[in-house]
Amino acid sequence: MTHDTDPLKRPRIRARPTPVRSTYRLQLRPDALTFADARAIAEYLQQLGISHLYLSPILTAAPGSTHGYDVTDPTTVSAALGGPLGFKALADEVRSRGMGLIVDLVPNHVGVADPRQNPWWWNVLRNGRESKFAHFFDIDWSPGNGAGGRLALPVLQSENDPAKLTVDRSGPEPMLALHDLRFPIAPDTDGDNALRIHDQQHYRLVSWKSGLCTYRRFFAISSLAALRQEDPEVFEITHRELAAWCDHDLIDGVRVDHPDGLSYPSAYLAKLRQLIGPHRLLLVEKILANREPLDPTLPVDGTTGYDALAGLGGVLIDPAGEQALTELSRRVAGHGSDRAWFGETEHRIKRAVAETILAPEIRRLVEAIKRDAGVPDSDTLSLTNATIEVLAFMPVYRVEYAPLAGMTGAIIAEVERRNAELTTPLSVLVAALGADGEAAVRFGQVCGAMTAKAVEDTMFYRAARLVSLQEVGGNPARFGHSLNEFHLANIDRAQRWPATMTTLSTHDTKRGEDVRARIGLLSQVAGTWSRAVDSWLGMTPAPDGSTALFLLQNMFGVWPADGRPASSVPGLRERLHLFAEKAVREAGTGSCWEDPDTEFETAVHAWIDAVIDGPVGAELSDLTHDLAPHAWSDSLAQKLLQLCGPGIPDLYQGCELWEDSLVDPDNRRPVDFSARTGMLQSLTGTPALDPSGAAKMWIVAYALWLRRERPDCFVGGTYQPLFANGEQARRLVAYTRGRVGEAAEVLVAATRHSVGLADLGWGDTTLELPQGTWTDRLTGHTFAGRTRLEKMFARLPVALLVRS
Repeated sequence: MTHDTDPLKRPRIRARPTPVRSTYRLQLRPDALTFADARAIAEYLQQLGISHLYLSPILTAAPGSTHGYDVTDPTTVSAALGGPLGFKALADEVRSRGMGLIVDLVPNHVGVADPRQNPWWWNVLRNGRESKFAHFFDIDWSPGNGAGGRLALPVLQSENDPAKLTVDRSGPEPMLALHDLRFPIAPDTDGDNALRIHDQQHYRLVSWKSGLCTYRRFFAISSLAALRQEDPEVFEITHRELAAWCDHDLIDGVRVDHPDGLSYPSAYLAKLRQLIGPHRLLLVEKILANREPLDPTLPVDGTTGYDALAGLGGVLIDPAGEQALTELSRRVAGHGSDRAWFGETEHRIKRAVAETILAPEIRRLVEAIKRDAGVPDSDTLSLTNATIEVLAFMPVYRVEYAPLAGMTGAIIAEVERRNAELTTPLSVLVAALGADGEAAVRFGQVCGAMTAKAVEDTMFYRAARLVSLQEVGGNPARFGHSLNEFHLANIDRAQRWPATMTTLSTHDTKRGEDVRARIGLLSQVAGTWSRAVDSWLGMTPAPDGSTALFLLQNMFGVWPADGRPASSVPGLRERLHLFAEKAVREAGTGSCWEDPDTEFETAVHAWIDAVIDGPVGAELSDLTHDLAPHAWSDSLAQKLLQLCGPGIPDLYQGCELWEDSLVDPDNRRPVDFSARTGMLQSLTGTPALDPSGAAKMWIVAYALWLRRERPDCFVGGTYQPLFANGEQARRLVAYTRGRVGEAAEVLVAATRHSVGLADLGWGDTTLELPQGTWTDRLTGHTFAGRTRLEKMFARLPVALLVRS
């Protein structure tokens, strides 16, 4: 059957896809989780109550890729995952179970680490500006680009590398060879001398330390080259597969990776919405800044949930611990990690990022500003300084969205107030932005890259007050969220974005949900923790206080809760060492990626071993064991609040049980689904809170089953906060859900700040239930009217009540 070549004109087979009630994120990988493997666990996920499998990118990626975001051929489904037939079989399997698929789309970039794997990139390297794919990429071919008008590839490890170039004639065409890399040779430029051949190519191999890169990248990752989705041909060819999946009814929704990197994200999303139709779910990976709203003019259903994550964890933070943890950070790390420190540090790191790893992007932006402002002779140094200063003060990823109108002007005014000498170059920047051309586009793209590299990838590894707050989309300068703030955010989400995604763990989170919950618990025992850290650093001195305070919290977050020594847990020591190496290099103070300080890193590794094997490890085990019930309480609270709250909850693979993941690639480890299947089938009664995680699975399953049973109470349903009465009223988070225009049918209640209940209990604290008889699906207990919380939470620290 043939179709019109324009995917926007292709007929849609089904007007309304299967409604999405919940999603389960699967990190597909050729060596551990293929389409066939996903089919094998579909029955388990159906039994768990999931409505849709949410797949990581499925297009052809670099060989051996464990994440799929380095797509090398956007026109084909990955053969390593099972190819188009395997994908179709998976779609048929889940559809037969009344379920569906959500796919992860990567429009911003493709993988170019090995040019041979990417036919478009190979063709551009071979043919230069004359390549039929040259316009697919955002390349600066100008004579003044720093590479003599050639395409600069920052792949050399040292300045001596060019001397190691050879010619590989083992295949059908000669190639320049450098170690295991291969590069094409342009027609009529072959010869005997590899260096002279290199000098005749359309590309120039340069050192990754040179500050040269003449193509737009994903942030500062040179192995990911950005695509020009604003070009209709690029959009059409990179979305053919997606159009076919929609045509053949294989998917029910799309998650868009990093739309802020595109030239015109709003226009792209409008075109994407037209392609997939009005009823398929469309979610964007949008990291919203503190109090930044999602643009309501975008044709999307919401974000991927980082905004919800911040609130779900934040409402469980005890504000009473702020002072003690701030003082501990100031004493041990040399700074309080408070609001003032975060503001000053963010600005300083953003400037450093702009002047180093993003220097190629800044250089290209400044040249565009000169052109668009019509002042090619403007002083480059002062214009660069003014531009970086404005970008460094930007509090959002991209500023051109409708709700942020006026922000750029306010930032520029503040920069001018602080630096009167920048008035002239700022006027050049304003003129360029007013032209609404290339400079305005690049300004937005660079802004997001600066924020990501400076905040999530650097500052969040330097701050050490309470690291559970240092999460993608989070604002660690704010020590948690109040009950009122939490409820108002949920009310807004229920009314404005009822089908947005909510999440607690993703493939990009710095720590998994249960690790964050346990670390957040430290806000309730701040004094105990402060005294312990002082004692531990006296017992086992660390090479650096800030690094030690940061790592100790993460160790506490993953330490075994069953009393076992950490040294006996398979793989934990190695995982902690790998995490520490990444953490210190990201922080960029004691070591860094560009020039690792092996002496400092060796000292950190020795300290970690001393902690694990010495008295500090023994005391960590005791503390973790003693606080485990409270950590589990917080884990269950945030999970139930997410699962029944406004939006569509996503479960990251494996997180239906306790999980101890740290940052990637640790959080992308294969999941033991057979053990989870066995546990789900074995649950016959309310489980105890224990290290098995059975209580979490129990709550996940009952909440998901309830969403399936009463869908109108959730996506599009009502949300009403409830408040307790009595001396411990602030320790309850509760709300109801129901159908619009009808009485509430579901009541969710969760314990917060449980450590304070250990001695006195709930006392006289009660909750006035709405009219009717309410049964807790988790325990089978029945309640009505004014209910004492000590009875409601007699078995579990959470309750899921349903009106009879």
